[in-house]
Amino acid sequence: MSYALRDHTADVAVEATAESLDAVFAAVADGLAAAMCDQVPDEGERFDVTVRAEGLEALMFDYLDELIYQRDVRGVLPVDNEATVAEEDGEWTLDGSARGVPLTGLGARDVKAVTYSEMAVEETPDGWRAYVVFDV
Repeated sequence: MSYALRDHTADVAVEATAESLDAVFAAVADGLAAAMCDQVPDEGERFDVTVRAEGLEALMFDYLDELIYQRDVRGVLPVDNEATVAEEDGEWTLDGSARGVPLTGLGARDVKAVTYSEMAVEETPDGWRAYVVFDV
């Protein structure tokens, strides 16, 4: 599983690859954290995240949007993300968790929102690839 931050006009993009769908979702979420902060302390308590959507791209959007919401409400940076993605009867579900590192004194950069611009979640011969652009 890996992610890379990509230059993008006035925004920041994360491109992630992984062997499994679960891992590529977690990798994009870790990329979101990396876009906000260069070094992450070891502290923080885990919290759960659950989202549902009608498609993979909508699920990715809702998942990342929920992590940004949790950042704002809890005052934490969601790191060490874990995700389990499943499809049943045409509905996609993500059950996951993240370690919430307190933002106080962290000096994190602001990521305002996830966007659908250029978003991709696709299976490849080597596993899965995702590309997400964030508004900063």
